Amino acid sequence: MSFSQQRVVRSPTGADLNLFVRQADGRPRAVVQINHGLAEHAARYARFADFLGPRGYHVYVHDHRGHGATKAPDAPLGKFADRDGAAKVIADVGAVHDLIAREQPNLPVILFGHSMGASVALNFLLRHSPRVHAAAIWNCDFSQGLLGQLALGILGWERMRLGSDLPSRLLPKLTFQAWGKAVPNHHTLFDWLSRDEAEVAKYIADPLCGWDASVSMWRDVVGMALNGGRDTGFADIRRDLPVGIVGGEKDPASDYGKGITHLANRMRKMGFSNLIPKVYADTRHESLNEVNRDIIMDDFVAWADGVLGS
Repeated sequence: MSFSQQRVVRSPTGADLNLFVRQADGRPRAVVQINHGLAEHAARYARFADFLGPRGYHVYVHDHRGHGATKAPDAPLGKFADRDGAAKVIADVGAVHDLIAREQPNLPVILFGHSMGASVALNFLLRHSPRVHAAAIWNCDFSQGLLGQLALGILGWERMRLGSDLPSRLLPKLTFQAWGKAVPNHHTLFDWLSRDEAEVAKYIADPLCGWDASVSMWRDVVGMALNGGRDTGFADIRRDLPVGIVGGEKDPASDYGKGITHLANRMRKMGFSNLIPKVYADTRHESLNEVNRDIIMDDFVAWADGVLGS
């Protein structure tokens, strides 16, 4: 599995974004712009890109600041920025989106996001939906409400207590570690990601995965999720925008799929008319690395082909 191109894209934020591109085989139908999750990186989407290429889709996926091989003076591994981190992440997505518009000016763009990347994609959508043909919001939970506010309070206390922007000590225990322990008969604390033991082992062995995010990064991540939980932010999104909302029934990060249903129900009440929610039975967090990934990828292409009118 490999991408056809690896490039560096300078963002207006000052970040040098590590970008992978996989060109479609034959005549292209659309571009899928992928946003990866927390504590992982863009190269992990090579298999998905290789699946999409023969089916007529270009794929563009970059490392978010503080992740992978992207470099920025204010964003070492585990940190978005000294300040305004979420806004800079969204601006970086815009820089890649602008590049796509220049290189593929006549092709529709499907915005894709997994987990934290779903928050990134949704926050980009709240501001720039006219530029997007469709959106795939996967493995997320925007219904945290009071829990999210509590997390912000904990992070504020940590920032004051630690005195600098160090890795959070409490949020990993309340999220990744708690989710790992919740898996019956788990072998590792990352078993919540997938039932495929080989995929979990690759994640654990990857030095660019599974690290502890800084307090500020956690604050930015929680803030984006809370922003996606406010109905007022959806006012400027056209109500007929095709949106696919996907998750797993055994994914603790999306409240075992309830976060998927909650978002779909919220958007229906707001008047969105082109929603396709899907919760896969027995599926954990990383849908694209799960044992049923071929079915899930087939379903994505069927949905994407449908919104393109084929």
